[in-house]
Amino acid sequence: MLQSLKIAAAAAAMFFAASMPLCAADTATADDTARFLAGMPPSAGSPLTPLTRDPSWQRHAKFFDTAFGQLEQRQLSKIHSWAETNLAAPRPTMFYMFSGPDFLYANAFYSKASTYVLSALEPVGSVPDLTRLPHGGIGAALYSVERSLGSILSFSFFITKQMKTDLHAGQLSGTLPILYVFLARSGKTIRDVSPIALDDKGAAYFANENPGPNATRGVRIIFAGSDGAEKTLYYFSTDLSNSGVKASGFLKFCATLAPGNSLIKSASYLLHSGNFTTVRDFILANSATIIQDDSGVPLAYYDPKKWRFFPFGRYLGPIGEFPGRHQQSYAELFRRAQPMDFGIGYRWRTHESNLLLSVKVPSDGSAPVESTSSTEPPRPAPRARRVPRPPRDVGEPPRGFRWFSR
Repeated sequence: MLQSLKIAAAAAAMFFAASMPLCAADTATADDTARFLAGMPPSAGSPLTPLTRDPSWQRHAKFFDTAFGQLEQRQLSKIHSWAETNLAAPRPTMFYMFSGPDFLYANAFYSKASTYVLSALEPVGSVPDLTRLPHGGIGAALYSVERSLGSILSFSFFITKQMKTDLHAGQLSGTLPILYVFLARSGKTIRDVSPIALDDKGAAYFANENPGPNATRGVRIIFAGSDGAEKTLYYFSTDLSNSGVKASGFLKFCATLAPGNSLIKSASYLLHSGNFTTVRDFILANSATIIQDDSGVPLAYYDPKKWRFFPFGRYLGPIGEFPGRHQQSYAELFRRAQPMDFGIGYRWRTHESNLLLSVKVPSDGSAPVESTSSTEPPRPAPRARRVPRPPRDVGEPPRGFRWFSR
């Protein structure tokens, strides 16, 4: 056990040293590294600047300029507009369970949040000093990033089986390189990166501090947008099943930031399972709003007396990969849904996507509104309600919408 703790502490120290921005002239900052990986020029005088003359980086930059430009036009700008229209009073914190490294959509839906908490099984990983990669290593490293982002750039979600392979391969591993790319492409400036660990009570430990056995590992990134205001992104590699959250302090840590807003997208219908009731109850109890597709919390576990429902798009049921997850109550709710002009989730085409905005009814102030327990029997389907200002200009994705690849 002692040897294991020593190894864990050493690994944390190595991650900290590799990830934290340094002032040495020959070391690239985290922000410059993020921009380089995102196909964007690093700051003047950065040691990464000479590497931008590499033909592989120039191809990479053109590829990402095209891919992210199309994504912005096709989805992200429309999601920002949808959120501006339909989210009246966002909370400072947003929770995104089963997210992987998907800061891109967390920011698109909840751009006004000041604290983002992302969580999934995928490891944090690391970003090496790119100036020290072997000859020819830059092209391979950049291609691994492109490969990792292929599905989310095309379909708005990561393919879990593919991601398990991609995030363990090559010089760049884990979620950190992808978080870097998404932060840079979202117009953010990274100011600090540090490892974080949670003990079983949810207390946070940084750098070489010892969180004890069975710690939940993650990364904390301090960043700023165009207005200069500092924000915080947490990503935790953690098991969100009942046994997993029971053994960790992750939800206890999240409770210190609650109430917040939640996003659930392309979540493999795990919250439909009896093995994820604890995190399901946490989301319902600690969210002021929940934005989800039908892979999120089943409608039966919302208390219609405590939630207002605003459906958008079309509900066509789950794709073939997830049989047996059809919800008749969802189908009835979406008969009076408002249109939306972007695709999201497993049914990523514009006219096949569904999105449910659930808003918790304010309590009388004497006590927080509690959610329906996941052990209670399903409730009748709630009535659909209309959103006062629906989006306009519903349209198809542009021609040439495809899986991005070289």
